[in-house]
Amino acid sequence: MKRFQHALVLGKFYPPHLGHHLLVRTAAAASERTTVAVLASSVESIPLASRVAWLTEEHSGDPGVVVLGDIDEHPTDFEDDAIWEAHVAIARSVLSRRAIQDGNPSAAAVDAVFTSEDYGPELAKRLGAQHVAVDPGRGTHPVSGTAVRADPRGRWQDLAPATRAGLAARIVVVGAESTGTTTLSRALADYYQVAWVPEYGRVHTEEKLAAARTFDASATIDNLVWTVGDFVDVAACQARAEDEAAHIGPVLVCDNDPWAATVWCERYLGRAYPQVADAVGDRRPALYLLTDHDGVPFEQDGWRDGEHLREWMTELFVRRLDERGVPWVRLTGSKSERLAQAIQVCDDVLVRHFRYADPLG
Repeated sequence: MKRFQHALVLGKFYPPHLGHHLLVRTAAAASERTTVAVLASSVESIPLASRVAWLTEEHSGDPGVVVLGDIDEHPTDFEDDAIWEAHVAIARSVLSRRAIQDGNPSAAAVDAVFTSEDYGPELAKRLGAQHVAVDPGRGTHPVSGTAVRADPRGRWQDLAPATRAGLAARIVVVGAESTGTTTLSRALADYYQVAWVPEYGRVHTEEKLAAARTFDASATIDNLVWTVGDFVDVAACQARAEDEAAHIGPVLVCDNDPWAATVWCERYLGRAYPQVADAVGDRRPALYLLTDHDGVPFEQDGWRDGEHLREWMTELFVRRLDERGVPWVRLTGSKSERLAQAIQVCDDVLVRHFRYADPLG
């Protein structure tokens, strides 16, 4: 039997860091049920849903932990009783939601509140619970949300893998065949000394041809039959490779991404299919870099078949990027000129990507 029946851990988690995870795990170890209330405001830069998802992933193995999010637009004033009650009312609502989800509405009350904050005892008192202080001096994990927001790249190791993957700035290079996406993306990764994710589509093509030759030893790339499933698989595998690399560092450079599979599907099958888009999900990188075909000689390496379509393909990328409403830049000129353009725009994007709005005071 654990010490407490139902514990509350409450905060902005803006963003979640190792100190927060210590707090949750301490509560979970001492409580049958632990409700983690993520209370965000509309002025904050990191979406509430992202914070809930990151915490849920990190604590999926902690028994009894449920993470719920809600909006709290009330200011902070520990001397104002009305403001206190407004915050507590939201906390009670989150606890009620947990109880309803558990199928036991009468079990909303908590008997413990776990915090590392000075306001913890008063919050616990207003909820009729015992306060449990967890590392209030930040000795175990000397970190705070304020410190992470001020220097996320310098505080990267203070974040759990799910949060790192969510906060990482993903730079994606796309373009028609033989326009230098691999060369440019690798050069960018080398310049910033960050992880690089290769294009999975090439690997899939090679393996698809190998599979085709088990049916017909004379099969060539020119007579491969492409299906919607191929592009769903490419998108899914590209996404998996990207996500596995995203936690390594705050910046990630990718040669193509899951979304690019929707454009290549349109190129090979003549139209877009929702099944491919579904495999992409709602992921949106910090920046797309489009390598223009103009001035880049077509190099036939035995795996390419689209020299005559390069101009059309470039313009297809332009249309689809515009429709998607994501930040993107078209790169032209020599290899060195394209790299210089890319670095200039990436430097600006990275500054903005890691700039976070202040929470409500």
